[in-house]
Amino acid sequence: MDKKKRDDILDQAMGDYGDELVRLAYTYVKEEHMAKDLAQNAFVKCYNQLEHFRKESELRTWLYRITINECKDYLKSWKCKKVQLVHYIQENAQKYQKSLDQKVVQNSVNQEIKEIVFSLPTKYKEIIYLYYYLSLTIDEISEVTGVNANTVKTRLRRGKKVLKPMMEEAEIYGSH
Repeated sequence: MDKKKRDDILDQAMGDYGDELVRLAYTYVKEEHMAKDLAQNAFVKCYNQLEHFRKESELRTWLYRITINECKDYLKSWKCKKVQLVHYIQENAQKYQKSLDQKVVQNSVNQEIKEIVFSLPTKYKEIIYLYYYLSLTIDEISEVTGVNANTVKTRLRRGKKVLKPMMEEAEIYGSH
């Protein structure tokens, strides 16, 4: 088969089946750029092997078979595994970095809250610390401090009242 005839057949096939082969390849590799590359590889193989095409099937089905084989070969290749590994690492590194950034911000906010709480008068600081940081109940705080439970409730309420404007000033209150 002469070069002109092969060129004409390939041009016709690319126009007729190009988009179909890209979509077919995409169903295997799930990446548009790679699907286009694989479809292009299929056309190159078709062009190189066109003289061996026995016409036992349509050119279209032969191109489908070549494309599917290209996709399967790619999916088994080290290149594919390497690309998948790189994507996996990049995704997880971004998630880890966001998580790390959030933790740093949260730790900074927590430190700022602690500093504000510790700047309160002792009678409020003690109650707020035991209630919020150590998660003790009113009765447990009463027992630990030797202060009446109703006094603990009052100090907790007043401590929160003193704390609120301090946290608003530090722009912390709205984020919790």
